Amino acid sequence: MADFFKSFIGNPDAVIIANGNYPTHEVPLSYIDKATYIVCCDGAANLFIDRGGHPDAIVGDCDSISEENKTRFADIIHPDPDQYTNDLTKSVHFCVQQGKKNLVIVAATGKSEEHTLGNISLLAEYMNQANVAMITDYGILYPIHSPTTFPSFRGQRISFFCIDRAEVTLHGLRYPLNKAILANWWQGTLNESLGDAFTIETWGRTIVFCGHHPASTSSPAPSL
Repeated sequence: MADFFKSFIGNPDAVIIANGNYPTHEVPLSYIDKATYIVCCDGAANLFIDRGGHPDAIVGDCDSISEENKTRFADIIHPDPDQYTNDLTKSVHFCVQQGKKNLVIVAATGKSEEHTLGNISLLAEYMNQANVAMITDYGILYPIHSPTTFPSFRGQRISFFCIDRAEVTLHGLRYPLNKAILANWWQGTLNESLGDAFTIETWGRTIVFCGHHPASTSSPAPSL
């Protein structure tokens, strides 16, 4: 399992830049710098281009991208007018259609709590189509729906959020659980890894947060 995480996170098929706060931490920034394929969500393209970037694809309903960029990058814009999905979901679907199923999402949080919560919750939907992780300035969010062992380091900040009311058992964390059903999201927060791995046993949809290593460098995935 550790090798899977290192392969998936270390070598994503695509990096999706969403329209939240642009990252400032070296870990998410390193994924943008080293990406072999970048998809920008509609309005996110404006800032990325202003910073000197050149996306491989721009996906969304095209209501946020500037007219200048709409003309300049017309050949890589993939409009999707569906109002029942957001631009991040459209970008994930686009990547899957292109055969890219190891995906890293950045810039998906911030600006507003509703934006942040909505995008994080969508990870539970995306995992049915692709291997996906969301990298923020604070850590990495992974969706799971079966027992999973994560590579870790002693003292790593760990939290998890149960989308479904399913039993959860924890191993290798400071505060263990045994077949617990959590009634509120806060009950899975602020835990801590005791060593080089921890396990979450559950069959419910769960989003796991793994904090960045305090000594993060510009190399991908130092938290692993």
